[in-house]
Amino acid sequence: MIKAAFICSPDLWQQGHGAGHPLKPERLQRTHELLAAYGAFDSPESTLVQSRQATPEELGLFHTEEYIEVVRSLSQGERKFNPRRYNFGPGDNPVFPGMYETEALKVGSTLVAAELVSSGQVDVAFSFSGGLHHAGPAFASGFCVFNDAAVAIHWLLPKGLRVAYVDVDAHHGDGVQNAFYETDQVLTISLHETGLYLFPGTGFVEEMGKGAGRGYAVNLPFAPYTDDETYLWALEEIVPPLVRRFRPDIVVSQLGVDTHYRDPLTHLCLTTSGYVAAVTAIKELAPRWLALGGGGYDVDVVARSWTLAYGVMSGQEFPDDLPAVYAEKYGQGSLRDHEKPPISAELRERARRYAEDGVAALKRALDI
Repeated sequence: MIKAAFICSPDLWQQGHGAGHPLKPERLQRTHELLAAYGAFDSPESTLVQSRQATPEELGLFHTEEYIEVVRSLSQGERKFNPRRYNFGPGDNPVFPGMYETEALKVGSTLVAAELVSSGQVDVAFSFSGGLHHAGPAFASGFCVFNDAAVAIHWLLPKGLRVAYVDVDAHHGDGVQNAFYETDQVLTISLHETGLYLFPGTGFVEEMGKGAGRGYAVNLPFAPYTDDETYLWALEEIVPPLVRRFRPDIVVSQLGVDTHYRDPLTHLCLTTSGYVAAVTAIKELAPRWLALGGGGYDVDVVARSWTLAYGVMSGQEFPDDLPAVYAEKYGQGSLRDHEKPPISAELRERARRYAEDGVAALKRALDI
């Protein structure tokens, strides 16, 4: 049986948010090139699957009809709508040519992955262009035009499937949390840098859901300079017991890599070793696994980390030396980190205490 599917199309990196924007299309192109150079899709247990564009009806599982039309119209250069009303403009969420097609393709990629996983054709499918977890029903946010995770979960729920969503991006998965804040059919868990220092300024322990959803929204924030050891300790204390108690049919994971110590936008200090351990922990909890990409703004780190993540998914161990064809194009190096960030004992201890306080508060509130 095929273990893992990688959902991809070169069209995913043909358009982008513009020169100088952190969400560079090269992140996707280089990840695909590195995996291909390793022969990751040649294994009988791994397959490369073509992306498709989500239909307006599929986008409408989460987004409003008006907003979908706004994105289409702005993408074509029309001036029928005020972009600022929908949070488009200079900065995080610029309007760019082909925006509708590119972003609908990302959602379609995630729906292809959801179809493969829910039907049992694969154990795990990786929609690496997805994980756009900030967008709301009628607005863009944090580089995210459409929220593919929310769309996919809304697609899965009518099939009678229980879904646990685990988000390890450095930024709080606010858009997905808000989409399911009042239901007990979806468990959302977000591990992220505290909103005291990082966009979107939410995701505190006290945000636990509302009504029937009380206790089904879980947030574990971390202080700047949190390292592998503290992060993984906190993850193991909270995520496995909650996911096992919830007993999901499918785990949807957002695997952003902006937790890495070299990321230019965040302040956490994980290495590829810590990231792989987090991905492995999610794999062990997932009866069926829909994996999404997400943040990460050092292009080299993104390509290496998502290659390692797909190795976990497909049961492949890639050599540490980068393949010659890739190294000739992008430079020599290693797949895995061989150094750790220098963190003072004081900062390390401060981050540890912050994590311990968060874990203790969640254990009390959720009876873990």
